[in-house]
Amino acid sequence: MSTTPSGTPSSTTTGATRAEYCVIACAEAWRDNGEVLASPMGLVPSFGARLAKRTFSPDLLLTDGEAMLVGLDGTAEGWLPYRRHLTMVTGGHRHVMMGASQIDRFGNQNISCIGDWERPARQLLGVRGAPVNTLNNPVSYWIPKHSTRVFVERVDMVSGVGHDRAEAAGVTRFHRLPRVVSDLGVFDFGGPDRSMRLASLHPGVTVEQVRAATGFELAVAGEVPYTREPSAEELRLIREVIDPKGLRDREVRV
Repeated sequence: MSTTPSGTPSSTTTGATRAEYCVIACAEAWRDNGEVLASPMGLVPSFGARLAKRTFSPDLLLTDGEAMLVGLDGTAEGWLPYRRHLTMVTGGHRHVMMGASQIDRFGNQNISCIGDWERPARQLLGVRGAPVNTLNNPVSYWIPKHSTRVFVERVDMVSGVGHDRAEAAGVTRFHRLPRVVSDLGVFDFGGPDRSMRLASLHPGVTVEQVRAATGFELAVAGEVPYTREPSAEELRLIREVIDPKGLRDREVRV
């Protein structure tokens, strides 16, 4: 049993878990992408990319994360040297799904440090490839625990470039942030001035819960739909083929 956005009881038709809705939501990020390299970071995005390739995005290219293109069973299908990988990045032929230690309403992402740059309270991964990713190819985000610590009014440091900064710098030609997926719902940037908007709720979640867990004013337009139901075949693939060990439940705990 779940609840509608207004809080009234509702039931899902598939018996899918929250983690499985997250896999579906991540998979949808690569719908209609064609022959591009999926670069998912994290278990649930990886399962989503594999599900997308097995179902509605068969042209999607998968990688072992290091140097090889791989098939659905993980068998190496081709070599992907680093120089070629960089060419795909700068040419827009890759769709990354990154994580975020912080993200703000315009999609600016921080994975570098928490606190003031000169004396941070916590050192994180560093900027890494986030600026180049966000300015050259589509970048979506996966956040397994939605909270006000992650969804913040202003990030402490910009790693991935958001809509406001890309526009101010005049570098919007290849800048695209298709979606943010969290354990509570799916978000796009269809709000005022390309700010973050609640696109769908995972069953069992209310708009009020999402607002309470978000550290900025989130755009909400009308009645918010639910994240789509997985089909019986998609559930079978997730449970029996893609993640038979149930590792998805380690990232999404309800």
